[in-house]
Amino acid sequence: MTAKIASIWEMHYQWILDFGYKVLLTVVVLAASYLAAKAIRRSITRANERFERLDATLVPVLTALATYAVYALGTIIVLDILGVNTASIITVLGATALAIGLALKDTLGNLAAGIMLLILRPFRAGDLIKCGTIEGTVEEAHLFTTKLQTIDGLFVEAPNSELWNNHITNFTRNGKRRMDIVVGISYSDSIDKGLEVLAQLVREEPRFLNEPPPQAMVKALSDSCVEIQLRAWTSVDDYWNTYFDQNRRVKLAIEAAGLTIPFPQRDVHVVSGNMPGPSQ
Repeated sequence: MTAKIASIWEMHYQWILDFGYKVLLTVVVLAASYLAAKAIRRSITRANERFERLDATLVPVLTALATYAVYALGTIIVLDILGVNTASIITVLGATALAIGLALKDTLGNLAAGIMLLILRPFRAGDLIKCGTIEGTVEEAHLFTTKLQTIDGLFVEAPNSELWNNHITNFTRNGKRRMDIVVGISYSDSIDKGLEVLAQLVREEPRFLNEPPPQAMVKALSDSCVEIQLRAWTSVDDYWNTYFDQNRRVKLAIEAAGLTIPFPQRDVHVVSGNMPGPSQ
């Protein structure tokens, strides 16, 4: 019996050693893949908890993608160790991925845009934004779409690619917003008196911020009036209420000061007599 085992060992010992070596390498690679995936998941989570740069929606997606990438790499290495032709497998997988990518081009574009929006975070939930023809308050940001509520109360769910491919104006990010109120007074009125009316309105309005300081200025000399302008900053939450109130108060204050808000007008001079002909 011992002689028979020894004979089998002498005939196949090289194959047994090679197979055992491959099995050992396979175990090592699988264990390393598991530990690497676990370490990457932990690193992403800890980095986000420390720096808070990623949206909560994106963290599980990134950890899952990193885990799958590590496992896929480990699988390819194991197959190569076992002598499987990985080149053909990679070619088939690449062709499959290309076909899926072409079929889901728009969907994958929204996904990629969603990931970039969640990483760069040009807006957050509660921000008032304008992007192309879309303007509203962000309610939820997901990987494929972003949900907004417009100023007039409508619900909009916009594809992330549309947001990513347009300029985004965030009215909320800075916490304050500038307003410009322009009113015209007659050329016969005192400019200094008009500016003093605006300055008095500034002193009476507690919602105006001290920095940057409010300004009263002459904006332009138009055809029918002198345009004077009140420029001031308020918090984002107070902007619209303050803007509407000040428009009303500016008109009342201008009239109370004895100044005139002229209507647009144009002087037409009629010349009597015969008009010269083309040949004259």
